[in-house]
Amino acid sequence: MVAAGLLLGTAGAATPALAAAPATTVVGQAPKAPKATALTLKSEGMADITVTATEKPQLFGDLLKEVSFLSEPGGQIAAPKTSTLGRKFTVDIQYDNKPRYTYDLYPLANGGPKAFRPAAQPDKRKTSAAWFLGRMTMSEALRIAGAPIPEKPDVMSGGIGGGSRVIPEDSLPTGHDLDTLLAELRRLMLLNGGVVLVVLFMLAGVALLIRHRAR
Repeated sequence: MVAAGLLLGTAGAATPALAAAPATTVVGQAPKAPKATALTLKSEGMADITVTATEKPQLFGDLLKEVSFLSEPGGQIAAPKTSTLGRKFTVDIQYDNKPRYTYDLYPLANGGPKAFRPAAQPDKRKTSAAWFLGRMTMSEALRIAGAPIPEKPDVMSGGIGGGSRVIPEDSLPTGHDLDTLLAELRRLMLLNGGVVLVVLFMLAGVALLIRHRAR
């Protein structure tokens, strides 16, 4: 009976200890960084265009490249004159169907595309208004998405910052231009040769005059 009592007392004392033991915490994987899921392109006189990452991943990725660097601190250029910007296109980027970023794009601006980051962002985070040089592929990316922008098939890679540059067809030399250039070079060489001969004759005359006076 004494042994049974001891066993019962030990069991009773162990029960509260087990109940008070903390539950085992399972450490899971770190949460994945949120990714953009869709973007909407807006402009005056144009119906809104929405592109999602699931339906059109290639187009979505191309459009995202045009604005991915605009969240960097500071800016690249001073505010340009409004008259030089051309038509404005606004891009709203959504994360899980909630707008987070908004940027204004000017693909037809004088001197190349420009981009503007407003200080007021949809997610209310603090940032500053800033202007950037846009990628030279901006107009084609927006046009393929459905924006009413003239086609520019002469887009070539190799622009500043990994972008591209546009070379107008009328800036490329033709055969007639090369002939004209060669003719101008020949004229320049003949002119230089004539100048050299004149200088030599003048030097010879001065030498003869000095020699005559020395006698």
